[in-house]
Amino acid sequence: MRLSPLFPLKLAHFAAVSILFVMLASLRLQAHEIDPAISDVAVGQERVEIEIQLSLESILADVDLSAVEDTAQAPEAEVYDRFRALGPEELRPMLQDAWSEIAPRIVIDVDGARVVPELIATEIPEVGDFELARVSVLTLQAALPEGDAPVQFGWAAQYGDLVVRQVGGGEDAYAAFLSDGDLSEPLPRMEILTEGMGAVFLRYIPVGFDHIVPLGVDHILFVLGLFLFSLHLRPLLFQVTAFTAAHTITLALASLEIVTLSASIVEPLIAASIVYVGVENLRGRGNVWTRTALVFAFGLLHGLGFASVLGDFGISASSFVGALLGFNLGVEIAQLAVILAAFVLVWLGARLARVAPLPDEELPVRNLQVMYRAVSVVGSIIISLIGAWWTIERVFF
Repeated sequence: MRLSPLFPLKLAHFAAVSILFVMLASLRLQAHEIDPAISDVAVGQERVEIEIQLSLESILADVDLSAVEDTAQAPEAEVYDRFRALGPEELRPMLQDAWSEIAPRIVIDVDGARVVPELIATEIPEVGDFELARVSVLTLQAALPEGDAPVQFGWAAQYGDLVVRQVGGGEDAYAAFLSDGDLSEPLPRMEILTEGMGAVFLRYIPVGFDHIVPLGVDHILFVLGLFLFSLHLRPLLFQVTAFTAAHTITLALASLEIVTLSASIVEPLIAASIVYVGVENLRGRGNVWTRTALVFAFGLLHGLGFASVLGDFGISASSFVGALLGFNLGVEIAQLAVILAAFVLVWLGARLARVAPLPDEELPVRNLQVMYRAVSVVGSIIISLIGAWWTIERVFF
């Protein structure tokens, strides 16, 4: 059964529209990406002191960081940019004026009672590279009620993700990654809270998942590129296994600072790996073992990218193994979820085509293999072009 001459044109039209839409969306995934804030909490008998590394401009502009990871995507983007262009001497009085509104959103909870912190010091760098988020440091202090009730710390969900580290206990001190306005575990006064490996493991599974879905757009595209290579299980299994083994190795080595590589090198290479898998998919099914070996090499790069995120959390030595295993498992679950979602969409496309009133010459799309190949071609073109754009952007801009 031959395809209609119009069928390739329809496919090309769909591909062109899809590519344009996705590339325009990808242009927004660049400057001013905000990392999680990092807080160091020292709990004494009578007071608590907290040092927070954060994006002050996001706070002042009232950007909802629970809804966006890049301020360019926020409705307050122009306000953020105006603050980002100001020097420390101009920002400092603005922070003082806004503190009465900011302070109630910083949560210091003592046995159900809220304690409002006082701003005692600020460190605001010079403007520097406007295209990068600026990290300022705020030092807060609050008097605690009498007694021995422990302290929980966190902040409003709109301020985004928050790493909480208890200081004063060396490598075994409590450290946690908080999101959605969650609070830390109760931190005892004059003591250091420690956690078992099991609790740390479970807590870092969603952290790893979130790093892929929805935050890791480049990793998602790479995994989709693996799926679009072949519908057969064997090649996909080989690739996913190689990718998992590779990024597990470098995630561990880089987190332990045994292997380090600048993000200015890693990020362009990750983008180039996306181009490679997309282009090879378009060439048709090649040698599975060669492809698997290259995917392993690319997995080493992606592991370095994962490690840069995990390293920002300041994980203690006693929590490292649990955090590493939990984070890695979360990454794997997210990757499998991406592959499963892609397969379901292809299967649904073929399924819906079987009940659609198609002309005879277009009936082949009812076959799962034909539908998959059409999706593979279109998807691989999109993936390759986005990867190429990111490679150029990360090298030259």
